[in-house]
Amino acid sequence: MVTLDGIRPFMKKKLTEDKNIHAIEVRADTLEECLADASVQLETKTLNLEYEVLEKGSAGIIGLMKKPWKILVYENPEIVRQKKEEQGELGIDDNELEIAPVVVDTDGAFYVHRFGSHLYLKIVPPVGKGKSVAEKDVLSVINYCESAKFDESLVKSLCMAPNGTDGKYSEIGSYDHLDACDAILAVDISKDEMEATICVSAPQPQGSEITAENIHNALRIQGVQAGIDEERINAYVDTPVYDEPYVVASAIQPVNGRDAYIAYNFETDRSKLKLKETGNGQVDFKELNLIQNVVAGQPLATKMLPQRGKGGKTVLGRYLEAKNGKDINIPLGQNVKLDSDGRTIVAECAGHVMLVSGKITVEQVYEVKSVGSKTGNIDFMGTVVCKGDVQDGYSIKAAGNIEVYGSVEKCHLEADGDIVISQGVMGRDEGEIICGKTLWARFIQNAKVEAGENVVVNDSIINSEVSAKKKIILKGKRASIKGGHLFATEEILAKDIGSAGGGNETLLEVGFDPEAKKRLLELSAMKTNFEKEQEEIKLNIETLENQKKIRRSLPAEKEEKLNEFKSKNEELKQQIGEKDEEIQKIQSHLHELKVVGRVSASGTVYPGVKITVRDAILEPPNEYKAVSFFYDKGFVRMGKYSPSQNDGEEGADGYTTN
Repeated sequence: MVTLDGIRPFMKKKLTEDKNIHAIEVRADTLEECLADASVQLETKTLNLEYEVLEKGSAGIIGLMKKPWKILVYENPEIVRQKKEEQGELGIDDNELEIAPVVVDTDGAFYVHRFGSHLYLKIVPPVGKGKSVAEKDVLSVINYCESAKFDESLVKSLCMAPNGTDGKYSEIGSYDHLDACDAILAVDISKDEMEATICVSAPQPQGSEITAENIHNALRIQGVQAGIDEERINAYVDTPVYDEPYVVASAIQPVNGRDAYIAYNFETDRSKLKLKETGNGQVDFKELNLIQNVVAGQPLATKMLPQRGKGGKTVLGRYLEAKNGKDINIPLGQNVKLDSDGRTIVAECAGHVMLVSGKITVEQVYEVKSVGSKTGNIDFMGTVVCKGDVQDGYSIKAAGNIEVYGSVEKCHLEADGDIVISQGVMGRDEGEIICGKTLWARFIQNAKVEAGENVVVNDSIINSEVSAKKKIILKGKRASIKGGHLFATEEILAKDIGSAGGGNETLLEVGFDPEAKKRLLELSAMKTNFEKEQEEIKLNIETLENQKKIRRSLPAEKEEKLNEFKSKNEELKQQIGEKDEEIQKIQSHLHELKVVGRVSASGTVYPGVKITVRDAILEPPNEYKAVSFFYDKGFVRMGKYSPSQNDGEEGADGYTTN
């Protein structure tokens, strides 16, 4: 049952969130323009905004009957909460917050005045713990007025009223009035018509004071029609200032139109880019977030049109002209274009958005001298070019290619395209390289490599785990494979394989899809674990069902447990079936693979090398010169060395091993 006590913490939390939300009203010709304008005012991105439509706009017909949009915009409450947490402003639990309005204690007040031939009283009630108006204080002021005749009971009731006189003057009596003793009012208008002031001479004891109506009539007679300040007039009536000029009307100042500006959807100040934090709240100085990636078609900025100025008026109603906002050119750089609205700048391609000489530009190639503490880890939507080395512990991820003119140490490289490493890879058993197409390198040592097409090496592969969907090719005078585990679907080609002195085991596998085989091993392990878990659950089900047969019923707790076991058993049964189905598909794919696979060595193959072609395995017992290994009728056969028709001298995107 839902109770008030149950929902009170939730309501407190929602109230706290609502208090943190700053909403603004925005009016513009289009909804997109409204949001872009709001993003500037709220200092956030348009993606973080939420809005409510107050007045739906219309483009009209041929520009006629055009109606602007009016929306209420505010920042996403979750984003606001995250910002507050980052700034340390939400250090306590929201449920423990007591939201109370700030109340300033103010004493009550009263005003007694002579208007015309009558006495009037105005009482303002106290605020908070302020003191109420005392009846004796009011009576003493009224009695000070000569010949005053008033209703004392009425005064008492007004003093006791919780709302006083509701901000108005109440008639309480009369006095002997003489017109000749009234206050005298004069109105003065400045030469530039920007102000209207009044000057009042004090009334005699039997004279009338100035009312708000008197002031309005005097202003109307003098032609004042704009900028009349009702609050100042009412304040003057309450507490008049005699024989001194008092401003009661001011000109309505013109408002110049806002100049056109560009509302950016990305951070233009690199100093404001924030470091990434780890899960425990520590700053990761390798994640500098210096790159702002965008994709093709993504809105980058919007030009906000200049606004027309709003004219003003002098106190006598003369028009004051305002300046219209100035227009600006749209700063288009490379690889960007205007959207159909003619104001929104969008990316033509994926890359890094930045301001170059004040123009919005999307760079497809990100170039750095080296990758280290100055650059941090790099994650880029285009091609990354590193003129030097990639230092230990850093990573490069690119949607295009990666080019490294130096060497790669213990780090992570990942690209959807090719990876070209002019020197070599020294992974120290932790380096990892993943590329969607071909990897080119001088040598690979103690690293893990996965290539979507080929791996082309000019020197050697030593103690590394290398897999390629097509070929692994080593060319050059020292093109050797020493130790490690190499997979290739089509072919592995080198000069020397293994080493004369033995050393680490060298495993070569061809004739299958390495990713498919890896997935097959993963699925087999998962299926085995599911089957073990299912056996245990079946034993528990059998035990509980036997107890139920003997006792004819089970306690509620055990009955619930039995149902849980049965539900889990069905879930495991379904998962095992899904894994079986996927295993059969992969096995069928590997069996039907048309590529037979081949291992070729133009130099020497040393003993201790293990060669697997499809399902057959061969461990050469002796040294063999200029030999090729291939699959034939269920066995690995040896034949005379035959070079590949396409040995990788030229590869993807025109790269070579030279």
